[in-house]
Amino acid sequence: MAQKKDYYEVLSVNRDASEDDLKKSYRKLAMKWHPDRNPDNPKAEDHFKEAKEAYEILSDANKRAAYDQYGHAGVDASAAAGAGAGYGNFSDAFGDIFGDIFGGGRQRSSVYRGADLRYNLEVSLEEAARGTETRIRIPALEECNFCKGSGAKAGTHPVTCATCKGQGQVRIQQGFFSIQQTCPKCHGSGKTIASPCSACTGSGKIKQHKTLAVKIPAGVDEGDRIRLSGEGEAGSNGGPSGDLYVVIHIKPHTVFQREQNDLHCEMPVSFTTAALGGDIEIPTLDGYAKIKIPSETQSGKTFRLRGKGIKGVRSSTHGDLMCHVVVETPVNLTARQRELLLELDSIDKRSAGEHNPRAKGWMDKVKAFFGT
Repeated sequence: MAQKKDYYEVLSVNRDASEDDLKKSYRKLAMKWHPDRNPDNPKAEDHFKEAKEAYEILSDANKRAAYDQYGHAGVDASAAAGAGAGYGNFSDAFGDIFGDIFGGGRQRSSVYRGADLRYNLEVSLEEAARGTETRIRIPALEECNFCKGSGAKAGTHPVTCATCKGQGQVRIQQGFFSIQQTCPKCHGSGKTIASPCSACTGSGKIKQHKTLAVKIPAGVDEGDRIRLSGEGEAGSNGGPSGDLYVVIHIKPHTVFQREQNDLHCEMPVSFTTAALGGDIEIPTLDGYAKIKIPSETQSGKTFRLRGKGIKGVRSSTHGDLMCHVVVETPVNLTARQRELLLELDSIDKRSAGEHNPRAKGWMDKVKAFFGT
């Protein structure tokens, strides 16, 4: 008698494999080696039985413990052999594995929850920061008022489907497979309608528009969702309605850009103010604020105004306002301005290292690069 293979080796799993690992491996091997799929391979039946025996031992906690301790001698050989013998009822062999696919013999409920809906709502940055309340008008499938959602004409009622006997599903036998499918007559509802409602044509729902009030909490950000429970599509056969998700989108702002709870803005500074220093006013969401610009301020410098950003929905503190300096080159020069700038340029060239250290340093690097 040939020596049996190690059950773990048969299923190609480790000795600490989980139940899901065992099931996945067994399903794969069973589909591969089932004799009906391998009519020209005489060894397929042996491989199939081998995999089935290994799975039935290892999927039983007590048998697996005995096998782990004593090997094949620790399990009931006759029971194991009985488990591996035969393959006639393929659907029984895979009852637990494919139950979720083939229906498992359970009746499905014809009561369904309505679909969730999505609505994209644009709000301004100020509205997002402070919070607001608005009204939206949305299309939705509501329960038909004429038939109360039954789909049947007034004075009539849906009747139990004669094809599936109210189950909503029919079972089809295909060789060793027993497959449950949605009933083609009632489309899964378990009932048929002889005289459909003229208002909803038998669907039990009608398309309507409704207006809803939406409260936008302060601090919402791009992509945040607000859930309105029960405001989605109506359910079927008495099922609950779905939910409506309002997705927030922030409109582009002319001054500020938001980054989480911080705000960023560019702050144009005149050439003379950047060189000599001075005070400038900048806008915030709460009005104007004054910033002192020190002399010799360079373009790109950032000034932080703490607490002038946004307080997020899930934050306990406000973010900051980051003001980025952009030194503005004067345009439309008068003759006098041009004369003064030419005089300044002449002075700069005579002492470039003192007045324009960054430019001089850059030129020194360029000369070094070209070896001049």
